[in-house]
Amino acid sequence: MLIADDDPLIRDVLRDVLDDEPDLEVVAVATDAQEAVDLAERHAPTVVLLDVRMPRGGGPYAASEILHRAPGTRILAFSAYTDVGAVEEMRRAGVTEYLAKGVRNTELVAAVRRMGLQ
Repeated sequence: MLIADDDPLIRDVLRDVLDDEPDLEVVAVATDAQEAVDLAERHAPTVVLLDVRMPRGGGPYAASEILHRAPGTRILAFSAYTDVGAVEEMRRAGVTEYLAKGVRNTELVAAVRRMGLQ
Protein backbone atom coordinates (compact mmCIF):
# COMPACT_ATOMS: atom_id res chain seq x y z
CA MET A 1 0.00 0.00 0.00
CA LEU A 2 1.06 3.55 -0.76
CA ILE A 3 -0.18 6.52 1.28
CA ALA A 4 -0.22 9.93 -0.41
CA ASP A 5 -1.21 13.01 1.58
CA ASP A 6 0.40 16.42 1.98
CA ASP A 7 -0.50 16.69 5.68
CA PRO A 8 2.28 15.12 7.79
CA LEU A 9 -0.03 14.39 10.73
CA ILE A 10 -2.52 12.54 8.53
CA ARG A 11 0.28 10.59 6.82
CA ASP A 12 1.64 9.49 10.20
CA VAL A 13 -1.77 8.50 11.57
CA LEU A 14 -2.67 6.58 8.40
CA ARG A 15 0.62 4.75 8.44
CA ASP A 16 0.21 3.83 12.13
CA VAL A 17 -3.37 2.62 11.63
CA LEU A 18 -2.55 0.55 8.55
CA ASP A 19 0.77 -0.81 9.80
CA ASP A 20 -1.02 -2.07 12.92
CA GLU A 21 -2.97 -4.48 10.72
CA PRO A 22 -1.07 -7.77 10.33
CA ASP A 23 -2.30 -8.33 6.76
CA LEU A 24 -1.55 -4.82 5.46
CA GLU A 25 1.83 -3.33 4.60
CA VAL A 26 2.64 0.28 3.80
CA VAL A 27 5.46 0.16 1.23
CA ALA A 28 5.80 3.91 0.66
CA VAL A 29 4.51 7.32 1.72
CA ALA A 30 4.25 10.33 -0.62
CA THR A 31 3.94 14.01 0.27
CA ASP A 32 2.60 15.28 -3.06
CA ALA A 33 0.97 14.09 -6.29
CA GLN A 34 4.16 13.72 -8.33
CA GLU A 35 5.91 11.76 -5.59
CA ALA A 36 2.83 9.49 -5.40
CA VAL A 37 3.10 8.79 -9.12
CA ASP A 38 6.83 8.09 -8.92
CA LEU A 39 6.50 5.80 -5.89
CA ALA A 40 3.54 3.93 -7.39
CA GLU A 41 5.52 3.30 -10.55
CA ARG A 42 8.48 2.06 -8.50
CA HIS A 43 6.53 -0.14 -6.04
CA ALA A 44 3.35 -1.07 -8.00
CA PRO A 45 1.29 -1.25 -4.78
CA THR A 46 -2.00 -3.10 -4.70
CA VAL A 47 -3.74 -0.05 -3.18
CA VAL A 48 -2.98 3.68 -3.11
CA LEU A 49 -4.67 5.78 -0.44
CA LEU A 50 -4.73 9.15 -2.19
CA ASP A 51 -5.65 12.62 -0.99
CA VAL A 52 -7.67 14.69 -3.46
CA ARG A 53 -6.00 18.06 -3.01
CA MET A 54 -2.21 17.92 -2.94
CA PRO A 55 0.63 19.99 -4.36
CA ARG A 56 2.29 19.17 -7.69
CA GLY A 57 -0.72 18.02 -9.65
CA GLY A 58 -3.48 17.05 -7.24
CA GLY A 59 -5.34 13.81 -6.77
CA PRO A 60 -6.99 13.53 -10.20
CA TYR A 61 -3.62 13.90 -11.97
CA ALA A 62 -1.98 11.41 -9.61
CA ALA A 63 -4.80 8.88 -9.99
CA SER A 64 -4.76 8.87 -13.78
CA GLU A 65 -0.96 8.73 -13.94
CA ILE A 66 -0.74 5.95 -11.37
CA LEU A 67 -3.28 3.85 -13.27
CA HIS A 68 -1.34 4.44 -16.47
CA ARG A 69 2.04 3.52 -14.95
CA ALA A 70 0.88 0.79 -12.51
CA PRO A 71 -2.30 -0.57 -14.10
CA GLY A 72 -2.87 -3.27 -11.45
CA THR A 73 -3.14 -0.68 -8.69
CA ARG A 74 -6.48 0.28 -7.12
CA ILE A 75 -6.98 3.81 -5.84
CA LEU A 76 -8.91 4.80 -2.75
CA ALA A 77 -9.49 8.56 -2.51
CA PHE A 78 -9.38 9.88 1.04
CA SER A 79 -10.36 13.49 1.36
CA ALA A 80 -11.91 16.21 3.48
CA TYR A 81 -13.73 17.30 0.30
CA THR A 82 -16.98 15.40 -0.19
CA ASP A 83 -18.71 17.68 -2.68
CA VAL A 84 -20.12 16.00 -5.78
CA GLY A 85 -17.64 17.77 -8.08
CA ALA A 86 -14.58 16.46 -6.22
CA VAL A 87 -15.97 12.93 -6.05
CA GLU A 88 -16.88 12.89 -9.76
CA GLU A 89 -13.51 14.30 -10.79
CA MET A 90 -11.73 11.53 -8.91
CA ARG A 91 -14.05 8.86 -10.31
CA ARG A 92 -13.34 10.10 -13.85
CA ALA A 93 -9.63 9.81 -13.06
CA GLY A 94 -10.12 6.12 -12.20
CA VAL A 95 -10.62 6.09 -8.44
CA THR A 96 -12.48 2.98 -7.31
CA GLU A 97 -13.69 4.18 -3.93
CA TYR A 98 -13.95 7.54 -2.13
CA LEU A 99 -13.91 8.00 1.65
CA ALA A 100 -14.29 11.18 3.64
CA LYS A 101 -11.61 12.00 6.19
CA GLY A 102 -13.03 11.50 9.63
CA VAL A 103 -14.42 8.01 9.04
CA ARG A 104 -13.68 5.50 11.76
CA ASN A 105 -10.41 3.59 11.45
CA THR A 106 -12.34 0.35 11.09
CA GLU A 107 -14.14 1.73 8.03
CA LEU A 108 -10.86 2.83 6.48
CA VAL A 109 -9.20 -0.54 7.10
CA ALA A 110 -12.24 -2.38 5.70
CA ALA A 111 -12.16 -0.23 2.55
CA VAL A 112 -8.45 -0.89 2.05
CA ARG A 113 -9.03 -4.62 2.43
CA ARG A 114 -11.92 -4.53 -0.09
CA MET A 115 -9.71 -2.69 -2.55
CA GLY A 116 -6.95 -5.26 -2.19
CA LEU A 117 -9.35 -8.10 -2.98
CA GLN A 118 -10.71 -6.63 -6.22
